[in-house]
Amino acid sequence: MKDFLDKIIALFKFKDLRRRILIILGLLIIFRIVANIPLPGVDLERLKVLFETNKLFGLINIFTGNTLSNFSIALLGLGPYITAIIILQLLTLIYPRLKEMYYEEGEIGRAKFNQYARILTVPLTLLQSFGFLKFLETQGILFFASQFDLLRDIIIVTAGTIFLMWIGELITEQKLANGISLLIFSGIVAGGPVVVQQAIVNFSIDKIDAYILLVVLAIIVVAGITFINEGERRIPLNFAKRVRGTKLYGGVSTYLPIKINQAGVIPIIFAISVLLFPATLFQILSATGIDIFKTLANDFNKFYQNRLIFGILYFILVFAFTYFYTSITFEPNELSLNLQKAGAFIPGIRPGKETADYLSNIVNRINLGGGLFLGVIAVLPYIIEGLTKLPFAAIGGTSILIVVSVALETLRQIEAEISARRY
Repeated sequence: MKDFLDKIIALFKFKDLRRRILIILGLLIIFRIVANIPLPGVDLERLKVLFETNKLFGLINIFTGNTLSNFSIALLGLGPYITAIIILQLLTLIYPRLKEMYYEEGEIGRAKFNQYARILTVPLTLLQSFGFLKFLETQGILFFASQFDLLRDIIIVTAGTIFLMWIGELITEQKLANGISLLIFSGIVAGGPVVVQQAIVNFSIDKIDAYILLVVLAIIVVAGITFINEGERRIPLNFAKRVRGTKLYGGVSTYLPIKINQAGVIPIIFAISVLLFPATLFQILSATGIDIFKTLANDFNKFYQNRLIFGILYFILVFAFTYFYTSITFEPNELSLNLQKAGAFIPGIRPGKETADYLSNIVNRINLGGGLFLGVIAVLPYIIEGLTKLPFAAIGGTSILIVVSVALETLRQIEAEISARRY
């Protein structure tokens, strides 16, 4: 705790860091103001009931920073932007030029890649906002007097998403945190007081055992997420000795760290996107007035309300996408080639194909544990709610995973900036 306080004091000690942290705090305040400005004409009580019965919207709400539950002018939050980045990362498998831009061209290539993501965000936001607003209209939660009102809200929601995307990039430019992650983090933290309030209101002596169990489970969940998130498999590496002139270089030993949870929360976002896509598609098609599309849209909504089936499918998708995403981002053949070029080798393993196969086998074994971990985290709210029987006890494993991951990463970046100034 003392070390943490020393870092906070040091953060405000340096003038430029103090200025940057105040800019970030100001931008977060703007984000929370925008997140609480509602669109007109919605029945908030019926919207609340919808979120309680439909768990999918509760999951989406996490990645919007609670703008969805507030029916904010930035209704979809950063969801479309995150989806755009994921789509472009998937396209790197198909288009070598896009892959080269993202992985090989450094900062310039990443800047171009991010620009494509911004452009793709606009049509995605238009489609998603139309689908969601039409869904709320069919549920009797929202009423549009004319098509102009619908178009107005779609434009407002799209502008809200673009505005939040801009705020996120301004935060990232301060180089103390990832802006997009920090906005999601602040949205989750802002919802904490509501959960505490519900816990106080629903408290009674006969439920004391459930409350104790909830606290114990919460501590275990936070500790487990921190352990897995920071856990890594260290593969030993040796560097070959090289003689240059009269000097001997190399011959040192180090290790290659491979994180247990390489994919982060991306597989969970993948799974939510896949689950959301059919419902959104049929909501858009139901606007044509064709009965079969209306029927399919209603069937999907009923399916999402079945917690058991939804939870099983959600777990399977998260587990599968963990393998899929890791196969995109971790390429054993390229890593093996880079190690060989650097004169590094794994003791007892031949450079080249044997090294690639060895790394591939290790990653597959790690992914088994990582996939199971993320799958359990995804369905954790249903498990805890079933064990405690408390309506507010759905401790969002995904929320805690995001909070812990962002907090640790932000602290690392702050520590790096402080260390650079001290040296």
